[in-house]
Formats: sequence, C-alpha cells, structure tokens
Amino acid sequence: MSLARRALAEFTGTAALVTVVVGSGIMAASLSRDVGVQLLANSLATAAGLAVLIVVLAPVSGAHFNPVVTLAAWLLTRREADPAVRGRDLAAYLPAQVAGALAGAVLANAMFALPAVQLSARDRSAPHLLLGEVVATTGLIVVIFALARQGRAALSPVAVGGYIGAAYWFTSSTSFANPAVTLGRAVTDTFAGIAPASVPGFIAAQLAGAALGGLLLAVLFPNAAQNASRPGTAPAPDAVRQTAAADLP
Repeated sequence: MSLARRALAEFTGTAALVTVVVGSGIMAASLSRDVGVQLLANSLATAAGLAVLIVVLAPVSGAHFNPVVTLAAWLLTRREADPAVRGRDLAAYLPAQVAGALAGAVLANAMFALPAVQLSARDRSAPHLLLGEVVATTGLIVVIFALARQGRAALSPVAVGGYIGAAYWFTSSTSFANPAVTLGRAVTDTFAGIAPASVPGFIAAQLAGAALGGLLLAVLFPNAAQNASRPGTAPAPDAVRQTAAADLP
C-alpha cells in the first residue's frame, strides 16, 4: 500500500472511532439520565465500532488509530529487517490520526445539531484519573503486541475491542488510552468530552502507560520479538505461503 493510502486509512479509521465514541455518548445521554446506562451504551458502541474498524482497515494500514500504538510499533520493530513502522510512516500516521480525531468529533457534534466545535468543560485532571489512563494504555499495548508476537494478530479485532470495552468499566478514566482521541474529545462539550486543560495530563499518562507496556512485553515475551507480525494484520496461513511460493519463477 502507498503511504498516502495508509495515512488516509488512519485518518478515516480514527475519525470513525471518535465519531462512534462521541456520537454514542450524545445519544446515550439523550435517551437516559442514568449515568450507568449511559456508560454502558457508550462502551458497547465503542467496543463494537473499534472491532469493526480494525477488521476493515487493518489490511490497509494496520489499523492503529492511535499515536501510542504507532510509536510503540516503531520502537519495538525498528531493528527488524522489515519493521512494522518506519520513520516516514510516523510522519504520516501521527498527523493523520490527530486530524481524523478532530474531524470525527466535529462530525458527531454536527450530526446531533450541536456547534461543530465546542470546547469541553469536563475536568478530568484528578490524579486517580491519570493513574487510570496509565493502566488503560499499558494494557492496550500489551494486548496488541502480545498477540502480534504470538502470531495471533488475527484475534486483534475481538481482543482490542473487548479490552477497550472492559477498560471503560475497570479504569477510573473510562479508558481513553489514545492521545489523538483525547484531543478529539476536547472539542465536544458532551458526555465523552474532556476539558482542554486536562488533555496534557492525559497524554502524559498515556505515554507513560505505553512505555510501561513495552517493558512488560520485553519481560513477558522476551523471545517472541522475531516472530512479531504487524499489529492489526493476520499472518498468512501456511497453505497460502506455499501457494504463493509455488507461483514464483
């Protein structure tokens, strides 16, 4: 795939993900005043939407939709003969993800007849919320790259969607675990919003979680790095490899 095509996939996927997160939050808040019901609806929609997006777009870009996933893929595979992410990929993916997240929030606002851009007033700066983001992001990195290192990346849609859906409930921060999504959620003053002043702390916690996740991977799977596949893509079955080899001149 060309780099432009992969970057477009990252923009589209991240935009769609934020549209799901914000839009389902707006819908949930309009249908129920019960915060538990609102969170349940928001988490189920996000988990399902993320799984679908990974299935659809993983063959194009790896379906990162998340700057910490892209950075982790670059750091963890940069010394391999065929790294999952190269420097030029970083330069394309990261802006595409941030732009997509902002576009997704604007789209969700517009669909529900709200101002296209409305800065959130929802403060999320408490230390326990930042700890929740460290935990959420650590787990996300371990889930994604542990599957890749085990050659089971085909399970990523279910595993990643399921993890994020669960982390909505077991982390105090409701598991943003994504700097781009965090930025996008700052421009919607709705159920899923986060005040701009809280964004730097969340992003710092997410980066710390990504680093901790990388350390855990090194300890838990020290001999699996050479078998790693690209996050979000499934390894080709042996029969496919044999058929492809037979077609070579």
